Amino acid sequence: MAKADVTSRAALPTKPKPSKDELAHFYREMLLIRRFEEKAGQLYGMGLIGGFCHLYIGQEAVVVGMQSAIGEGDQVITAYRDHGHMLACGMDPAGVMAELTGRSGGYSRGKGGSMHMFSREKNFFGGHGIVGAQVPLGTGLAFANQYKGNDRVCLTYFGDGAANQGQVYESFNMAELWKLPVVYVIENNQYAMGTSVQRASAETQLHKRGSSFNIPGHEIDGMDVLAVRDAGDFAVKWCREGKGPIILEMKTYRYRGHSMSDPAKYRTREEVDQVREKHDPIDHACQLLLDNKFATEESLKELDKEIRAIVNHAAEFAQTSPEPNPSELWTDIVH
Repeated sequence: MAKADVTSRAALPTKPKPSKDELAHFYREMLLIRRFEEKAGQLYGMGLIGGFCHLYIGQEAVVVGMQSAIGEGDQVITAYRDHGHMLACGMDPAGVMAELTGRSGGYSRGKGGSMHMFSREKNFFGGHGIVGAQVPLGTGLAFANQYKGNDRVCLTYFGDGAANQGQVYESFNMAELWKLPVVYVIENNQYAMGTSVQRASAETQLHKRGSSFNIPGHEIDGMDVLAVRDAGDFAVKWCREGKGPIILEMKTYRYRGHSMSDPAKYRTREEVDQVREKHDPIDHACQLLLDNKFATEESLKELDKEIRAIVNHAAEFAQTSPEPNPSELWTDIVH
């Protein structure tokens, strides 16, 4: 098949409008991530979170929409901007926040911090601090699924910065060669660590990066949770049918710096404000709920109050959970 036909053979279908319950769920999940990250930013500013801390504020629609597309047993693996992925997987906010503060009640018992949390129970195979390292690992998970014949799919997330890493293309080649069930989700927030895609990438349409390997790809509005849901449903089905890997480039945007130590002077305040005002994923879902009379402003205010209570509890737990016992230094390592 000619390479020009790669994407056309995997054209995205149009899906029906969401139900009240589905849209309400999306809104709640995105709001939880937003409020959690805002609180994490506060705790970092108070010196209660050490090391690096990469917030997901602005990108919530990507992980919430994609999570709705997978089923029990499907896996998720991502990079270090990972708190939103954990929450979307159903991990306990208190356990996630406690890991951020390095306490024993955290998911890695306080040893992993912001960038290294895992949950086998939720099939979350971690955030990973080395740029692009999770891509061959996610490809390996997909290989294991195929080898076991378990009909599972792995969502492998990485960013626009990691899209230029060599190990990504080694993974693409292997995944297509062996028709592995992996969805590569490129979260293109447009600035990587602080350099725009236009300055860092010869090919800025990142969904085309798999074309030389015959992997289809699509560019998706990552600020629209319904667009993400539709693309996710299609991509997961594509993999489950044994057609091999597929790439979804999510055009999204982070409102904060690359990490909490980044003043983000490489872009203007006006640019950030314009995205917040016109393309915010949570505002978009909120307006859909109101326009369809699925919710009232009063009910949404009550929901926000409920979410804030959950996050406040998580923050309290993260500060009162005990420090790890020094003996934890010798656990989970290979002698």
